[in-house]
Amino acid sequence: MSTKISIIGAGFSSLSAACYLAQAGNNVTVIEKNTQPGGRARVYEQDGFKFDMGPSWYWMPDVFESFFADFNKKPSDYYQLNRLDPGYSVYFNKADRFDIGASLQDIYTLFENEESGSSKHLKSFLKSAEDNYNIAILDLVYKPGLSLSELITVETAKKLDQFFKTIQQTVRKKIKSPKLRQILEFPVLFLGAKPSNTPAFYNFMNHADFGLGTWHPEGGMFEVVRAMYELAIELGVTFRFDEDVTKINVSDKKAVGIQSSKEYIESDLILSGADYHFTETLLPLQYRQYSEKYWKKKTFAPSSLLFYIAFDKKLKNISHHTLFFDTDFEKHAKSIYDDINWPESPMFYANFPSVTDKSFAPEGKEVGTFLIPIAPGIEDNEDIRNKYLEIILKRLEFIIDQKVGDSILFSKSYCVSDFVSDYNSYKGNAYGLANTLLQTAYLRPKIKSSKINNLFFTGQLTVPGPGVPPSLISGKVVANQIIRIFNKTLIYEKAV
Repeated sequence: MSTKISIIGAGFSSLSAACYLAQAGNNVTVIEKNTQPGGRARVYEQDGFKFDMGPSWYWMPDVFESFFADFNKKPSDYYQLNRLDPGYSVYFNKADRFDIGASLQDIYTLFENEESGSSKHLKSFLKSAEDNYNIAILDLVYKPGLSLSELITVETAKKLDQFFKTIQQTVRKKIKSPKLRQILEFPVLFLGAKPSNTPAFYNFMNHADFGLGTWHPEGGMFEVVRAMYELAIELGVTFRFDEDVTKINVSDKKAVGIQSSKEYIESDLILSGADYHFTETLLPLQYRQYSEKYWKKKTFAPSSLLFYIAFDKKLKNISHHTLFFDTDFEKHAKSIYDDINWPESPMFYANFPSVTDKSFAPEGKEVGTFLIPIAPGIEDNEDIRNKYLEIILKRLEFIIDQKVGDSILFSKSYCVSDFVSDYNSYKGNAYGLANTLLQTAYLRPKIKSSKINNLFFTGQLTVPGPGVPPSLISGKVVANQIIRIFNKTLIYEKAV
């Protein structure tokens, strides 16, 4: 008789876990409060324009390949993948643009032109980054975060000092140009923490950036969601959309079912890919592992103020991914992590997928998604959103040397209160817990409840951490644990 597993949420980690658990012979049902799968990676469409509402960067293609290979599939069975060149562009001012190309040699030349001798240091740095990437992918990220011993291997022992130095210290020891420093420190923002708080070992994100490159699934990131959803359906997973989970019923230290906004669902086992903090509020108080005090002490990754904008013309001097670092990086980071204030002069990121993918906008028109990283839990209202829209549009017009404000067909904003209402996100965070030293691996919230025998967790608040590839891995990790405990056999120990 198969185990009846109820999964709360249909984000990347839940979709991943659902596929593994269904293939192992379990009866899997996914309950999702929104009308689409994907969690934060939903899609918004209006008047022929399309926007990826959440993740827009496709990094670490090997992780996606590994996921699909576990089911004898390939990403190309579901979507076409194109490597972007440039992978992204960085503006430090109007006439000061750095294009990060697909060729390592082009990147070395870019660095050397900015700072003589820097390419030599970059090569050494990237060799370390590649080594760390291989260690992370082969030895660390697929571990369930149960004990410190998971981190202790022959290879990690050789890298011990890198867990006590920071990315910032490592980068700034040899690279003097502030611009090159920002380019090298930027990738760890995907881990949700400041470079000054992120262990140097995490420079493996620089290998993901320069070494593995920036890719784009034709049709956008929702095509990846669609692929995983279709695979799950093929494997027999049942999905229930537009259905809120309101309570987890517990009897004798065992979760026995889920009460939703529509009906009661009996379950042999429950896995939550929803916000960890929110999930525990569905339990009676005595069964919650982590107190409000615990969560308040944690360092959360930023939230975001997003604008989805349709333009009635093509924009000049932009790339598919464009970063606007024409302001003080340190001051902006301080506003997020230290002051908990709105930044006076924000850095921002813009995604213009219609530059390379015609499916995003009608011919001759452009879509732009603009993102400002902000502190979670910060005040959010329409006046503030409008103020920052005006700020970034004015900066955009100056830097790309083109008037765009009068070419907006429509715009939609998304911020802290939306993350709370749509995803039950703690303080409206967008990326989960930051990967600081004290929030790494076994120091993150556990994937198995210590108080309920058959309740598990997956996603950005547990191992291995924030980001789309880590979410796929998180689903696999928790599925392994469930299969080991309840199905008595382990079928997926490591990445393929």
